[in-house]
Amino acid sequence: MEGVKMEKMEGNNSTEEVNKTVVLLIATLATFLTPFMGTSLIIALPTISGDLAVNAILLSWISTGYILTSAMFAVPLGKIADIYGMKKVFTYGIVILTISTILAALSPSAEFLIIMRALQGIASAMIFVTGLAMITSVFHPKERGKAIGINLTAGYAGLVLGPVLGGLLTQYLGWRSIFYCIVPLCLLVLVLVLWTMEGEWGECKGEKLDKWGTLLYILMLSLVLVGFSTITETFGIIMVVLGVIGFIGFILWELRVENPVLEVKLFFENRRFAFSNMATLITYIGTFAVSFLLSLYLQYIKGYDPEITGLVMVVQTIFMVIISPVSGKLSDRFDPGKLASLGMVIISIGLLILSLINAETSLYTITLALALIGIGIGIFSAPNTNAIMGSVEKKYFGVSSAILGTMRLLGQTFGMGLILLVFAVYIGSVQFTPQNYPELLMSIKVTFVISVILSVIAIFASLARNKK
Repeated sequence: MEGVKMEKMEGNNSTEEVNKTVVLLIATLATFLTPFMGTSLIIALPTISGDLAVNAILLSWISTGYILTSAMFAVPLGKIADIYGMKKVFTYGIVILTISTILAALSPSAEFLIIMRALQGIASAMIFVTGLAMITSVFHPKERGKAIGINLTAGYAGLVLGPVLGGLLTQYLGWRSIFYCIVPLCLLVLVLVLWTMEGEWGECKGEKLDKWGTLLYILMLSLVLVGFSTITETFGIIMVVLGVIGFIGFILWELRVENPVLEVKLFFENRRFAFSNMATLITYIGTFAVSFLLSLYLQYIKGYDPEITGLVMVVQTIFMVIISPVSGKLSDRFDPGKLASLGMVIISIGLLILSLINAETSLYTITLALALIGIGIGIFSAPNTNAIMGSVEKKYFGVSSAILGTMRLLGQTFGMGLILLVFAVYIGSVQFTPQNYPELLMSIKVTFVISVILSVIAIFASLARNKK
């Protein structure tokens, strides 16, 4: 591309001329993929439930399986990318995502679909931990907030188009068509990577991978997350306890190993990094339930079809798309921590409105709540991301990007676990029928009340990052 500003990238072993625009374009297209897959499929869940005869708990695992594996592998993959090269990990991620998406479309059962969603989760982790790290690496700190804002906007665009296209595709072509329509975009990103992205970089080339730490991390996280999703049973409680013990062992191991898979010291020595990630975790626990629960509410309680449901749900993400680039640019000029805290306040107000939901709640009220949540997330995300990536040294970009992504995914997983817990208490392992709609509505209300409480806690975590 002529006339595009070039910048030198300094790695450990070589200096490469990297086209910043090409890197941003490829990372941004890839960023669009994962949220599109998530939100478009959420709209299709009631249809999948009927088609594959799935009960409420198993239906939730179609979303949980994807998030679970993404969270489990993000940090190890971030370290692997720093050692062996970001482009290499990114490329393999696109290949695996393409194959697993095709197989997901051919799923003969709910169990097979969950397995394919788990593979998609691993592939998505390979993509997002490298995409943000590449952008952070090639852009100067004074330009980074704007670039991150553009990248996040693509993710929000995926969120916008997900419900709309997901609803249309599900209603007219069936839920499997959602997966088929993703494949061409995966192939386009793969072609762009192989033909236009030159060079390879990684700030930890030559280091050895902490294999034992990696295995302990994956085991610990899987025990906690799977256990939390079955916390109402004795088996679930045992798994959570074992996971906590594993977590303590992991921290102790990482503090003594020479090249840790997770730089634990960042959380103890970098207040801005620690509290920014904490705010991310709590925020995503509180807000992840919105799309899942409102999709069920609008289709089961209110009786709307997938198309109308998708159009209502898109309100939140439209505001996220509009606000995110602006807030990202502002975070280059003003304190990103304060901007992120303002966003959390607005999110809390939107969730408070949803906590008052009932069978007669109007679409206008729901739309207002979604608009506020969208504005709040738009103000929060880019400045918070800029605060995290700007608080660490260059050699930690890959793992910091992975930690940030893991905080989001952990938040989503714990948010999904919260839904599973509430469903287990009020509904149980049964299919949704008009007879249990009152219990479904009560589950939705209880979950939103908990989400409000968590969002208020996130406000204080966000404000605490700037205290000395």
